[in-house]
Amino acid sequence: MAIITLTTDFGTKDHFVSAIKGAIHSELDNPIIVDISHEISPFNIQECAYVLKNAYNHFPKGSVHIVGVDGEKTPETPHIVVYVDGHYFISANTGVVHLICTSIKPDKVVSIQLPQSKETAFPTLDVFVKVACHIVRGGTLDVIGKPFSDLKELIDFKPKIDADEKSIRGSVIYIDNYGNVVTNISQQLFQEHQKGRSFKIRARHASITRIHDRYSDIIRFDLEKEKRKGDGELLAIFNKAGYIEIAIYKSNLQTSGGASSLLGLDYLDSISLEFD
Repeated sequence: MAIITLTTDFGTKDHFVSAIKGAIHSELDNPIIVDISHEISPFNIQECAYVLKNAYNHFPKGSVHIVGVDGEKTPETPHIVVYVDGHYFISANTGVVHLICTSIKPDKVVSIQLPQSKETAFPTLDVFVKVACHIVRGGTLDVIGKPFSDLKELIDFKPKIDADEKSIRGSVIYIDNYGNVVTNISQQLFQEHQKGRSFKIRARHASITRIHDRYSDIIRFDLEKEKRKGDGELLAIFNKAGYIEIAIYKSNLQTSGGASSLLGLDYLDSISLEFD
């Protein structure tokens, strides 16, 4: 049986997520449901896309991904199903799927048109669940929708490179549970423009001159413990998604703070990479 994943901004305090899962169980025998995240910032399409983009391709082909972020149907955001890269994405036409699969052409896109379907304030439950279960049962997209060619495209936030190539101006695109700050400056872009030069990453008052592959690489294990860098140290890494990430080693937002709180960084704040 195909996996159904859930990515929403519903949180876990309310009944929404449980209602969705209950409805899926009511339609399918022993469904496989996986929570990707329910802590997306409200209506934040870019954040939703970042999380889902870095999760979906670890699931088997044929997985069905319900996107419950800004899912209400409007004349400008009809409900759609996109089949791309071997996966099904069910969402409103907000541009989220374009951000997830920017460089991959969809195999099929349909606008959802369920018979006797009513527009409600909870389309993730009332529409998306029914469509997901239809797909899992082996149903075709032609039964639940009509071909759709107006897939919304959002311009992803891209770094700006100075004309003299001495600096790259980027921005914060995601802040994780530890307060680690993900920039939109990719490892590939950095390597294309570094050209052997030394560099500085500037974020507010902080300056970083080295990028690690792992968080623990900041520690010199060949030194005695009292001489090592350790908890609370500022560092940068190339993260698993391929972007420069600014972090505090073993940070905790609830106690000592993380890179976002200690540096005063928020979504879309500026980050610069300067070459010497």
